Amino acid sequence: MTTPTPTPISVPAPIPAPAPATAGTESAPDTHGVPESADAVIARKRRRIDDLDTRIIGLVRERMTESADIQRARMTSGGRRVSLNREMEVLTHYSAELGRPGTSLAMTLLELCRGKV
Repeated sequence: MTTPTPTPISVPAPIPAPAPATAGTESAPDTHGVPESADAVIARKRRRIDDLDTRIIGLVRERMTESADIQRARMTSGGRRVSLNREMEVLTHYSAELGRPGTSLAMTLLELCRGKV
C-alpha cells in the first residue's frame, strides 16, 4: 500500500497597497461634462479624509481595548504589563512600512495602548 502524496498548500500572494492618486487627477466631470472646481475637489476630498479619520480613531480605540485585554491576561499570569520585545516588533513594523514618521506613529499608539489596566 502506498502513502498518498500530500497536496501542496497554495498561499495567495499578499495584496499590494493601492497606489496613491496622482496630483491633479482627482477632478471628476460633473453630469454635464464640466470638471469639478478646485473648491469642490477640496471639499469632497476633505470629507473623505474626515471619514478616514473617524475610522482610524475607531480602530485605535479597538486596538486599545485589545491591548488592555492582553495586559490583563499577562499580569494575571504573573507577567509584566508591558512586553518590550513586542513593542520593538511594533516599532519595527511601522518603521518598515511608513519610514521614520511610522516610528513616531507607533510610539504614539503604544503610549495610548499602555493605558491603565
